[in-house]
This record gives sequence, C-alpha cells and structure tokens, in this order.
Amino acid sequence: MPNKTKKIRYIFFIYWFLLAYIIAALIWWFISLNRQNEQMTNFEIQQLNTSQPQYTQQVNNIQQIQKRKTAQYIGEGVTFFLLIAAGAAFVFRAVQRQLQFSMEQQNFMMALTHELKTPIAVTKLNLETLQKRKLEESQQQRLIQTTLQEANRMNSLCNNMLLSSQIEASGFRISNEEINFSDLVATCVQDFITRYPQRNITTAIAKEIFADGDQLLLQMAVNNLVENAIKYAPKETTIAVSVTEEKNNITLQVKDEGKGIADEEKKKVFNKFYRIGNAATKGAKGTGLGLYLTRRILHQHNGNISVTDNFPTGSIFTVNLQSSVQKN
Repeated sequence: MPNKTKKIRYIFFIYWFLLAYIIAALIWWFISLNRQNEQMTNFEIQQLNTSQPQYTQQVNNIQQIQKRKTAQYIGEGVTFFLLIAAGAAFVFRAVQRQLQFSMEQQNFMMALTHELKTPIAVTKLNLETLQKRKLEESQQQRLIQTTLQEANRMNSLCNNMLLSSQIEASGFRISNEEINFSDLVATCVQDFITRYPQRNITTAIAKEIFADGDQLLLQMAVNNLVENAIKYAPKETTIAVSVTEEKNNITLQVKDEGKGIADEEKKKVFNKFYRIGNAATKGAKGTGLGLYLTRRILHQHNGNISVTDNFPTGSIFTVNLQSSVQKN
C-alpha cells in the first residue's frame, strides 16, 4: 500500500507539473504575440510620412488594428485556457473517481476474503468436532446451529454478490406479483430471531399489508436491513422493526441503538462497496453491498430508502413502498 501511494503521488505530481507548464506556455505566447504586435505597430507608424494630411487618420487605423489583434489574442488565450482548465478538471475527476473505485474494490476484496474465510473455517471446525468427538445431544445441536448460521451468512453473501453482478449487467428481470408484505417482513425477522436468540429484536407489524413486486428481492432487502442493524448495534441493545400503512403508502422502519451515522456519511452508505471507516465500525463484518443492493431493489419497485438518527443513539432506516389493493 505505501508503494502504491507513492506511485499515485508521483503521477499527480507529473500531472500538475505538465498542467502548470501548459498554462505557463500559453501565458508566454500571449505576452510574446502582444509584444510583437506592439513592435509591428510602432514600426508601421514610423514608416508613415508625418507631413501627409492623412497622417493622423493612418495612425488611428494602425492603432485600431493593434487593439483588434490584442483583443483577438486575449479572446483566443481565454478560450484555450478555459478548454485546458475544463479538460484538466475532467481528467482529474475521472482519475480520482477511478482511484477511489479501485480502493473500494480492494477493500471489498479484503472484506470478501474475510467474510468467506470465517464461515468456512467455523463450518470445517464444527464438522471435524462432530466427526472426531462424541458429544452430548445439546452440544451437537449447538454446533449444528452455529454451522447453519455460518452457512446462511455465506449464502446471503453469495446472493448479494450474484444479484449485484446481475443488476450491473442489466441481466436481472424482476417479477411483479401481489405479496403479503406483512408476512414477508415477519418471516424475515423471525428467521433472525431464531438465528440470533441472544439478540433483542422487537416487532410492530400491521397485518394484511400487500405490495406488488418480486418476493425474493424484497425479502433480500428486508434481510439486508435487519442484518445491518445486527452488525452495527451492540448485543445488549434493542432492534425494532415496524411496518405501517397509510393512504396506500407502506412504511418499513428498522431502528437500532448503535453508534449512529454521521450526517456526511448518510448518503454515502448506499454507495457500492462503501463502508463507514470510523473506529466504531472497523470491526463490523460486511462487504459494502447490502445497503447498495437494498436501494437498487427499492428503486426497481418504485420505492425509496433513507436513514435518520435514532435518539438518543443509533440509526433509523426507513423504506417507503406503494401498497397494492387487496383482492377479496
């Protein structure tokens, strides 16, 4: 990483040096042309016969030509300068975005390696323990439960990666069917309650709320929000999930009591590969795909997602969807 940083600094140094050289050359040519214009004007005036009646008029004409050429040089110089500045800004921003994206991809690969390595190692260890040792039934069930949790984590990660690739390639077609959104959210939350019995997850889900959309994608979006709250909230705190409906508008909220998200980070958390880099979240697992996919899924369902502060501490992720008319 230090060598790569040095290379980037070297590249930017060359970039700014060449830009400064081009601008300096442009200024030098303007000064040189303007000085040449003045010399030609003085030379032409000296060649005039002062005794001629049209001398004053001829001098004025020569000076007018000088002013027009000076204005021409200024106009061309300003035009070239603006073109150079616009091109330099475009190149700088493009390179900066590419470098940032490259860093995000590198961080993603590091996080992905860790995310895959951990459940594989835990699963292998648990299976070897079951194979080599005779354990009591309760111990066996605990190891099996842990193995299933890690397998679910790996399955969720693979689904997120696959869906992200398909969405980027425009190769995923969503289905549109009427879904009992209340039951979908309740099922997702119950799964997390089963997987994390030590966590305090509460629900306030209104009954018989229906929405049109892809059940698999909406289920993935809800899972990503609840899993995100579990990752970033302390174990002793409460995670609250609620679903309400008002005037054909469905509102899903997932509240946690974690460290919260700074105002300048609130929009960035929905970017691909983005993870909050403060000391409070560095230890949290994740790849930076969950919230990005959630936003993309909701946009495909004509919905939206936002994040606000949960007082006194934590975050509230709010999802808005259009409800469908229940068929009798």
